[in-house]
Amino acid sequence: MSVEKTLFEKFYEASEENLARFAKEVLSHPAITAAMEKAFRNAATTKGKMDRNINTMLELFNLPSKADYNKLLAKVETVQGSLVNLNIKLDRLLASKEKTLKPARRRTKRSQSSSTL
Repeated sequence: MSVEKTLFEKFYEASEENLARFAKEVLSHPAITAAMEKAFRNAATTKGKMDRNINTMLELFNLPSKADYNKLLAKVETVQGSLVNLNIKLDRLLASKEKTLKPARRRTKRSQSSSTL
């Protein structure tokens, strides 16, 4: 069962093939690849400088940086985990105390009711 392609699909495939061929030709020229490499290298250098400058500004305004935020987040998660563990242990302790106290309460109620008869 052959479905005939629409004009848009044919145009899309032709454009895709032409674009791939054009990209291959452009990237085969050493001057273009050298220029692109230099542009990416400069962009990475600029990003590094911007990050350092932003961190400096944050320090001047006494605001936390991303690294400070990540350190604080790790500490908060550690404390949260400890609190969860402590809560579980406290629940177990309370449950064991309730088990030991319930029979004692029953005995006192029985002894009180029998003494009043």
